[in-house]
Amino acid sequence: MERKKVMQYRRKREGKTNYKKRLLLLKSKKPRMIIRKTNKQIILQIAEYSIQGDKIVCGSNSGNLQKLGWKYSCNNLPACYLAGLMLGKKALAKGIKEAIADVGLHTTIPGSRIYAAINGAIDAGIKIPASEDIFPPKDRLNGEHIIKFFTLNKEKTQFADYRKKNLDLAKLKQDFEDFKKKIMSD
Repeated sequence: MERKKVMQYRRKREGKTNYKKRLLLLKSKKPRMIIRKTNKQIILQIAEYSIQGDKIVCGSNSGNLQKLGWKYSCNNLPACYLAGLMLGKKALAKGIKEAIADVGLHTTIPGSRIYAAINGAIDAGIKIPASEDIFPPKDRLNGEHIIKFFTLNKEKTQFADYRKKNLDLAKLKQDFEDFKKKIMSD
């Protein structure tokens, strides 16, 4: 007797969706904070389930920070935190008070950019179940580790964009605090 092969869903075959994990998230009946990383930024969305398809309530990405005057990378911990803060403020304005984190197929590492974004959303006022142990320390969130590495590193190829733009990385920490206040006051 020959076994029939069962055709898997296209997104599962392509390695884009883990349906078991998605089902567990949907069973919570809470809006999902979707977090996706790219090489240049982090993309954040709040989505609610509907039978016709997920409905995106609001979204933000770290690239939006540049429109507000952010001069630094949109892919580091401070930028991810600020993007999460922006998303949290937008979600609160739309009436979303709690969510559950959906990191997709990304590997979760404590202290990573994913958790910096979640920390930003929580600091904005969204309730997201997460342990305090997984968030990056405050000195990394405000960019102190970047400043320290930049001052110790004399290699020309690293931080080449910052060197081209003549950016003073010593101001990163202060700029981070200013942006945080600006986002929270809007």
